[in-house]
Amino acid sequence: MILIHNTLTDKKEEFKPIEDKKVSMYICGVTVYDDIHMGHARSMIVFDMVAKYLRYSGYEVKHVTNFTDVDDKIINRANEEGIDPLKLSSRYIDRYFEEADSIGIGRADVYPKASESMDDIIKMILDIIKAGFGYATEEGSVYFSVGKVKDYGRLSNQKLKNMESSGRVSMDEQKKDPMDFAVWKAAKPGEVYWDSPWGKGRPGWHIECSAMIRHHLGDVIDIHGGGNDLVFPHHENEILQTEAVTGKQLANYWMHNGMLQVKGEKMSKSLGNFFRVKEVLSKYDKQTIRYYFLGTHYRGPLVYGEEAMDEAAASLKRLWNNYTELISYVKTANGSNDLADTITSTKEEFIRNMNDDFNTRGVMSAVFQLVRETNTVMGNRSLSKKGASAAIALLTEIDTIFGILPDDAASDDSLDSVMKIVIELRAELRKRKMFDLADMIRDKLNDAGMKIEDTAEGAKWKKI
Repeated sequence: MILIHNTLTDKKEEFKPIEDKKVSMYICGVTVYDDIHMGHARSMIVFDMVAKYLRYSGYEVKHVTNFTDVDDKIINRANEEGIDPLKLSSRYIDRYFEEADSIGIGRADVYPKASESMDDIIKMILDIIKAGFGYATEEGSVYFSVGKVKDYGRLSNQKLKNMESSGRVSMDEQKKDPMDFAVWKAAKPGEVYWDSPWGKGRPGWHIECSAMIRHHLGDVIDIHGGGNDLVFPHHENEILQTEAVTGKQLANYWMHNGMLQVKGEKMSKSLGNFFRVKEVLSKYDKQTIRYYFLGTHYRGPLVYGEEAMDEAAASLKRLWNNYTELISYVKTANGSNDLADTITSTKEEFIRNMNDDFNTRGVMSAVFQLVRETNTVMGNRSLSKKGASAAIALLTEIDTIFGILPDDAASDDSLDSVMKIVIELRAELRKRKMFDLADMIRDKLNDAGMKIEDTAEGAKWKKI
């Protein structure tokens, strides 16, 4: 039984999909006018983990993530560069996939774009007007009439009278109410536009998601997710639009990851306090980035900084050392301790924590307990080949969801052979009392990330 914290009810609820063993999941994507930053990466990694675990648990997942490729910020940036807005957004979509691949993000099943969904968007706006929830202005914009909805604010737990109009939606004297929001914007001179029953224009921000969900997943979906900064107004307005047309609840489970913060503020391009993923990757590998995010619970806030990343890298190195040592150890293992109880309990803790609202932090706690115990029995050579193999298999199984183990750990045979020759050479130098040369080999290897340790059973090596 999987429990999911549902933002709509603010409770953990048993996950029961609409169709048995099938999951429809829509995750709000990025507005493509710049490279993705670490705040985006958190949401991407979180929902990548969710999709992978659901599939691991036997569900057939249809995962849709959109691109907002028509937007004020895109138009402004394109005007600055003197290029077509869709050309600009296409460039950043390409970069998105490059950077998503670079941090191990599995591909969604569908990536709809606002620019390619105009027929669906216009149809939905017509349905909103027909249902009595939308109105067109003389200039050719269309607004959703928020005042006609009785329970606006139930996702964010706010009362309509206490809300303020979103800064993302510009004020318009033709609005009937300040809280009304645009589902279609009349084109301004020089802007990209599409023809519509109301004239030339482009969609508002919120309507694209409602239209895409309806087209690709249906009226009601299992899971809708995104960062918790989208709860209001974006997801609230999606609910209004869809439910005004269908009369059905848009999503049965709403999931929101906590914000990545820098000195108490959320990381965002508008605040200028963001760190691009490609810049962080110049200092840290993708596994460290994934471990940094998955080492905490997805719903909590997380403070970004190099100190935190360095701590994540140090912790991850302990896991890597253990994993590579297990791979090396299993080749010569002759102990009798299978660690059967430890392997079983770690697997159980993995399942239990993941089923409890995807508690990746709890999983990592169990993994490091396994690391401690396997290190102990490897150290006294009592771990059996069966036990070492089982530990490797379990870590590899968990990593199909986490993606934090080294890419080349299982293919180090050639490196191990070379290192054995180097160790033998060093031993011969020491035997001939040529300690300066022996120490130079050790120090040069250390500089290259290979550590030689002298033990009672002879010299051993590991990556550092």
